[in-house]
Amino acid sequence: METTNEFERYQKAKKQVEDIKGFYGHLASYVLVMGLLIFINLRYTPQYLWFVWSMLGWGIGLFFHAMKVFNWFPFFNKEWEEKKIKQYMEEEKKTNKFE
Repeated sequence: METTNEFERYQKAKKQVEDIKGFYGHLASYVLVMGLLIFINLRYTPQYLWFVWSMLGWGIGLFFHAMKVFNWFPFFNKEWEEKKIKQYMEEEKKTNKFE
């Protein structure tokens, strides 16, 4: 029993590390591509700073990716899901008692 629990903890930790690694890859590509877009924008059309829209759009996606990976969501994480599932199961059990 203990080895199964330890294996599950290992798998969970491994997935968390992979998620963090994926986020940093996402961040690195964001920085590189935005640097290239800024260069292109300032070199060829400095009168209109269009790179800001790309930076903003992708930045929002990057922000939500960070929130998910680093568990910054106050809800919608695994603990919240488990709690809600148990709550709904209990409510269903109570309502079916009287039927």
